[in-house]
Parts: sequence; C-alpha cells; structure tokens
Amino acid sequence: MPWTIAELEAQVGAKPSAIDLKVIDHMDEHARRWLRASPLGFAGFSDAQRIDATIAGDDPGFAAALDEKQLRLPRAALDDPDQAQQGRGVGLLFLIPGIGETLRINGSVTSADSQSIVIAVQECYLHCAKALLRSDFWRPEQPPIEDAGDFVRSSRFMALATADTELNTDLSPKGDPAGLLAQAFEGGIRYADRPGNRRTDSLRNILVRPQASALLIVPGHTQVARIRGPVDISADPQLRQPFTVRDKTPKLVTSILSPSIELRTSLALARARPWLASAPPADIDPAAIFAAHVRLHKARGLGAIVTKGLVAIPGLMRKSLDVDYKRNLY
Repeated sequence: MPWTIAELEAQVGAKPSAIDLKVIDHMDEHARRWLRASPLGFAGFSDAQRIDATIAGDDPGFAAALDEKQLRLPRAALDDPDQAQQGRGVGLLFLIPGIGETLRINGSVTSADSQSIVIAVQECYLHCAKALLRSDFWRPEQPPIEDAGDFVRSSRFMALATADTELNTDLSPKGDPAGLLAQAFEGGIRYADRPGNRRTDSLRNILVRPQASALLIVPGHTQVARIRGPVDISADPQLRQPFTVRDKTPKLVTSILSPSIELRTSLALARARPWLASAPPADIDPAAIFAAHVRLHKARGLGAIVTKGLVAIPGLMRKSLDVDYKRNLY
C-alpha cells in the first residue's frame, strides 16, 4: 500500500521528543574517541542512480577525524572502495567490540583518491543498543553454511543502506535471532521493523526512493551476504506474524523484491577481527556520550532546556537506557 510519512510514523509510534537532541553536526571528543577504538564500520553510499553498501575494517582507529567536520577513511580499509566517489551521500556506522551502542555519522564524500576518502560530516550521534542486543552480535557462532539460503537463515545482523532523492544517506542497524532477522519468500527477502530510536530515517527514505542495499552478517563468520533491490513496506498482519518474538509482533515489515544476492568473503571483517577483541575500553561510556551530545545540541526551546537539565542528573541517562532496553527490546 502507498504510505505517507504521517501514516508510517503513526504505525511505528510517536517519536520521543528528546530523540533529535542527541544528533550533533560535528564529531566531538567523544565521537573521536569512539573512532580511535573502533576496528569495524559499515558504510552506505548513494548517488542518483544507485545505493550501495560495504564494510570497512582494520586496526582500531583506522577511521580518523581530520577535524570536527571531516572524517578520513583509508581506501584500503573498504571492501568496495569504488563505492566512495566524490559527491556521493554517505551513511556510516562504527562498532566497538563488546559495546551494544553504535556511532552513526552521515554526510557526503568530498574527495576520494588512491589513498583515502574524505567525508564532510553533517550528522553525528550514538545509536541505541537494541539491534546488537537482539542479534547477540558479540557472541559469535559458526553454523554450517553451504549456500546463500543457509546464510540468510543464519544471519543475525543487517546493515541497511537507504537514501532519499537529495542523497541524504542512512545506514541503519537491524538485529534479531537467526531465522527471525531475514526470511526468504517466493518474491524476495523480508525483514521486520523493530523498536529502535524511532527516527524513521530509513522508512522516510524508502517512501521517496523505494530501493535499498543490505549486508547480512552471521556473527563469527567473515562471509557476508550483499542484497540489493526495490523495497516495499507493509503492515499486513499475515506478513508480520512470522516475525513475532516474545509475543510481540512488529508494526511493519519490509520486503526486498527480486533482489540480487551475493555471498562473498569480507576482507574488512577479517582484518577487523571484531569477535577476537578483549574487553571494551573502560573510558567509553555510552550513557555519558548520549548525555554529552544532548547538551551539545543547539536547540534552545523550553523542551530542550528541560531535557538538557535532566540528562545532567548523575546516573539518570544510564538508568533510562537500561529500562528502555529491558522493556522495549521488541
């Protein structure tokens, strides 16, 4: 069925008023510290013709801030460096082993040469841990996989790239237990829209540009399934029911129709070795980063002032996150 933005957001549920306050327009010291600890990233790139997705990985700190507004990626760190062309929109997602939250950076490619890719940063924010918690991302397994069908059924994490007509590009994390993340049907592959931060970025993009590129991950494997195709959003109860978890049925499902599916080895995953890492850095506290970013946001209305005052209360952000992850995981 055709949707409007209002109809989609009504189906998903009201967005908390404070959500947009966590988004800043630069990389602060917290974001730069996150990058120094991250060995693994997912990237989505878009132009007027296509939307792509790839993986970036190497030793922690391979992605570096040149300054608050510019991010450098080594070309050699990407599985598909040719996706990073000057002028393309980009959405990035950076992970730190052992931590559920992820750092998201959106912007555009300002230069790309034989050595490096420079990205102008437009948005920077920390994403909630729900996708990684649902996927149990940091607990690797190696189920027997013979073909792409086995891989899709065994996958527990998805990096979904979408973009609008202005090349605002989004790379969203999706996570679920094996068999519940992605389900094949006669016409393609379907996935559920689970509770997250309710910014609805990917849904909004799909409304105006119904295309997507996705990477499916089986934690512990260095293989990845890359899927690309037109997409369709549905609230049909019969389509949503197979994705029920803990007696909770998702509000929406999205189908990738007649997709191209490529199963390949990711050299970036092999270099990053995300499942062999030791404990996460003790000096990175996601709750403190959320609070810091809210305080850095430039909004000055009454609601923003109240929210900034609340996040300044010691321990309140951590408690709020823990409650949200427990009550609203599905």
